[in-house]
Amino acid sequence: MKEVPMWTITENKDWVHLETCFDWVKRMGDVPQDAIYHAEGNVDIHTKMVLEALIAQLAYQELAEQEQEMLWAAALQHDVEKYSTTVIEPDGRISSNGHARKGAMTARQILYREVPAPYAIREQVVALVRYHGLPLWVFEKPDPAKALIMASMEVNTQWLALLARADVLGRICKDQDEMLYKIDCFEAFCREQNCWGVARNFATDEAKMYYMQHEDAYPDYVPFEHPVTEVIMMSGLPGAGKNTYIQKYYPDLPVVSLDDIRVARGISPTDKSGNGMVIQEAKEQARVFLRKQKSFIWNATNITRQMRLQLIELFTTYKAAVKIIYVEVPYTKLLKQNKNREAAIPDIVLERLIDKLEVPALWEAHEVVYSVDECG
Repeated sequence: MKEVPMWTITENKDWVHLETCFDWVKRMGDVPQDAIYHAEGNVDIHTKMVLEALIAQLAYQELAEQEQEMLWAAALQHDVEKYSTTVIEPDGRISSNGHARKGAMTARQILYREVPAPYAIREQVVALVRYHGLPLWVFEKPDPAKALIMASMEVNTQWLALLARADVLGRICKDQDEMLYKIDCFEAFCREQNCWGVARNFATDEAKMYYMQHEDAYPDYVPFEHPVTEVIMMSGLPGAGKNTYIQKYYPDLPVVSLDDIRVARGISPTDKSGNGMVIQEAKEQARVFLRKQKSFIWNATNITRQMRLQLIELFTTYKAAVKIIYVEVPYTKLLKQNKNREAAIPDIVLERLIDKLEVPALWEAHEVVYSVDECG
């Protein structure tokens, strides 16, 4: 068996080298932070302190080398989007609301285009960046248990606590002990909810979806109702190979295809108003199958969570089980395959779609399948 080489964002971890190689590291030095929470100074200083605090932890030292590299990359990128979200208020206070969510999107783009990482590693780094503040704020969420359980289906909570602890130790502030205590409470909460270092398990796929779609639901509740049909939702960038996947695995299943509707109506993929009409026509086609309780495939890019959840709400209203099949190929292969498509889109449009990509999470549907081609 061929040995898989270890991935690292960089072999040379000297800060000057990082600033030379990565613009997103270099600009950290220009981003101020609120002195109440970060008396150490700017994002540059903080990130270096976080990296030092991370590798000093015994729990980090006990990880496998590949896991260490992954966590190191997450720590390096955890505040990557503070530069674009930082605001200096009239009273002099500094905030960077939304930097974790935006930073996760940027981390995915970096590890897809710039420093290609194996899919599983990339998505774990992305999730660590996205949720790095959760251990501190989980109990302030409207439903702390649900927020935690959903996160556990995207990120290893044990590694998340490790990163959060480094984030706290890598700063100068008066409430450091209080924040470290919150992380201890986070660990206890994870253990209580059966998701410490593992995704929360559900008795059935229906139980998972019921919990995700209902307020005040219990994760151990198993509904008596069962789906009457199945909808397969394709997800992936243009040129990733969704049509090929359908032809290979579901050649006999009817398909609601947004591309086919566009071609039939002569509507360009970049025509926003026209695309609204395309989606409405596709939904009407879908309703015909749903009313007949007949399985079908919804074939579109579905790269944003908002779009997927809107469609899933429609499908589950008709008591359908939803299976998301996410298809991905490496960046260079994606560019080639898009050019060879009959419905090829301009490179600039494809790049914008990559910027918007949100990979489906396990909690979004009854079942989520990841068909990822790691070969270029």
